[in-house]
Amino acid sequence: MERIFVTVRPKPLSSEDAKSSPWRISENSISIANQTSRFDFDRIFKEDCKTIEVYEARTKDIVSAAVRGFNGTVFAYGQTNSGKTYTMRGSDVEPGVIRLAVCDLFDTIIEDVDREFLLRMSYMEIYNEEINDLLAPEHRKLQIHENLERGIFVAGLKEEIVATPEQVIDLMEFGESHRHIGETNMNVYSSRSHTIFRMFLNTEFSKIRFFLIHISFTFCFRVFGKNYKIIESRLRTEDDNIGNSCDAVRVSVLNLVDLAGSERAAKTGAEGMRLKEGSHINKSLMTLGTVIKKLSEGVESNGGHVPYRDSKLTRILQPSLGGNANTAIICNITLAQIHTDETKSNLQFASKALRVTNCTRVNEILTDAALLKRQKKEIEELRARLQVCFFVLLYLILSVRGENMCSIRE
Repeated sequence: MERIFVTVRPKPLSSEDAKSSPWRISENSISIANQTSRFDFDRIFKEDCKTIEVYEARTKDIVSAAVRGFNGTVFAYGQTNSGKTYTMRGSDVEPGVIRLAVCDLFDTIIEDVDREFLLRMSYMEIYNEEINDLLAPEHRKLQIHENLERGIFVAGLKEEIVATPEQVIDLMEFGESHRHIGETNMNVYSSRSHTIFRMFLNTEFSKIRFFLIHISFTFCFRVFGKNYKIIESRLRTEDDNIGNSCDAVRVSVLNLVDLAGSERAAKTGAEGMRLKEGSHINKSLMTLGTVIKKLSEGVESNGGHVPYRDSKLTRILQPSLGGNANTAIICNITLAQIHTDETKSNLQFASKALRVTNCTRVNEILTDAALLKRQKKEIEELRARLQVCFFVLLYLILSVRGENMCSIRE
């Protein structure tokens, strides 16, 4: 069991706004001046922090775990114009979390000489509760499906095989050019949709490495001929372990999510299409908040209903919310006095998320050979345990009989 990791990143304030800000930050706690309520998080960054600090706080570990077969999700949450897109996508001067994760992912894979990797990526947006493929713009209004083999997935979503970080970044920029954006009173470049960037990792033990190890085994037999029985037993154990790894394929998914910001029409000045977009954004974020609230209260573990299906966003992210994934939330806020209510609401959401736990595990697909080996090993272990139990029981019976015989003689 591992809970969601939550960090807070305040947006830098102007000198004028800084003077009137009611918020007070002390290490990893934040509160409003002259109020008793306080919010504690895993990490609260300084306003002038670099995105690399945000990335290394938790996302770096999630990327590393994804290479080992664990699912991972990181998403930026906050009101409009609080710095979410800057955190996730970055700028020409400072790379964002997505770019840092992609580069780190490939660096980690290159260092792992024992395994072979196949990487695919997808990029989608949820706009007005419709799923659009940003890598294939003609694929619109896609549907969510679920089955035993793939779990929850978006049917028809393009998955591009990628081999370099440059290829991934180019595809992401192509997708970004088709994302819905618009101007409001609060933000010239306002995201009008949620985006989900995904990396799919398939990995198995390197067949070349497997072959070389067997050559090494043969060499050892010839060199240590007199002690071959000792070496043979050790090599058989090693061979079984390698064989299991070789026959098992690990699969994992890494989600990097840039959520559209919550909006108040009175502040954004939204009308017409912008108002409709804002309404859909707020509705999906409200559902996300409800899901987090229910999970934090333990409703699902007690057999209660969690409304994942009330929104496309929560349905797609369902495995990351109380499911099988390492999940982190970057809560972007502004400390300006004019946005106090929105900031407090965002911090309340983030505080609830701290109480949500996930059940993470390595995702393995076993071949028939690996499954048979594993089952044989389990049977042998069970037999060994039964033998131990038998001898313990026999010892206890004999001990009791011995005591009874002594009492009779007395």
